[in-house]
Amino acid sequence: MHKNYKLIAETLIVFLLNGLLAIVLFEFVANDLLKWLLYIPLLIFQGLWYYRLYIIGHECAHKKLIPENNTVNDVVGSIALIPLLVPINIYRKIHYFHHGFNRKDPHTSALDTFVITGKFKKLKTVYYYFVWYISVFFGGFFLHSLISVMLFLFVPSKLSSKISPAFKGWQMKDQFIAILLFCIGLLFHYVTFHLLGKQYYLLVLGFPMLSFAWVLSLLVYIFHYDTTIGEEVRYNVRSVRPVPVISWILMNFNEHATHHQHPNIPWYELPSKRKQLPDVYAIKNQQTTNFFVAIFRQLKGPSKHYEN
Repeated sequence: MHKNYKLIAETLIVFLLNGLLAIVLFEFVANDLLKWLLYIPLLIFQGLWYYRLYIIGHECAHKKLIPENNTVNDVVGSIALIPLLVPINIYRKIHYFHHGFNRKDPHTSALDTFVITGKFKKLKTVYYYFVWYISVFFGGFFLHSLISVMLFLFVPSKLSSKISPAFKGWQMKDQFIAILLFCIGLLFHYVTFHLLGKQYYLLVLGFPMLSFAWVLSLLVYIFHYDTTIGEEVRYNVRSVRPVPVISWILMNFNEHATHHQHPNIPWYELPSKRKQLPDVYAIKNQQTTNFFVAIFRQLKGPSKHYEN
């Protein structure tokens, strides 16, 4: 069986087992303290596993999960992203913009950089630090992504490109497909709630979504935080060393520098085809190769770019 089909089967089985284990914990563990002590690690794992769904969507956005058939590829990606309420065509549009313009300048696709102009610069700096810490450590980047999805869904296509260049080429047909996929996601959540009831729904989908919001926000920018800014956008990135279990869950996403330089390499070939950054970029971008250090470095706060 091809690695990608094994990946799909593995992801589905573990997704179902996560929900079943959560239900068993709450049904058969009587002591409330013990119940939550056991459930919190599982909940974090559920959040990480939702991130696995997100990365399967990432492979499908690059059209490389089922490369021999784009239609099947997009169907699989859409199914994987249903619990996350993210239409595959919106994911692809935003992600392609990320690859094409990643940290091109302080104004473009640099989530850790705030351009500060006008009066009250110190006050604005304090505000941007607050925004940064909320974004990274309290789920803010998830909300940022959710707002982006909402814009793609409901802003008229003629107006959307004026809001962001990521919308360039976004047509009414694309918007209709995105709305349909989003509605399928809502229906999935509604049916699950209706069939399982409130408590089981929260254990299977509700609480894991909150965990995913935290995990996504914490991890989504560690590969670009405080890296170079400039025209050679494919080098404005870092890789980190693999971490047992986490690298398995995240499908070698730690090989991020290789991915940005060669986006068509499938997830399972990233370690064997590792591509180092040119020295001039590695000096700054690879100051750390430790996964956990890369997370905690974000405590340093955002970059500030002052303009008159």
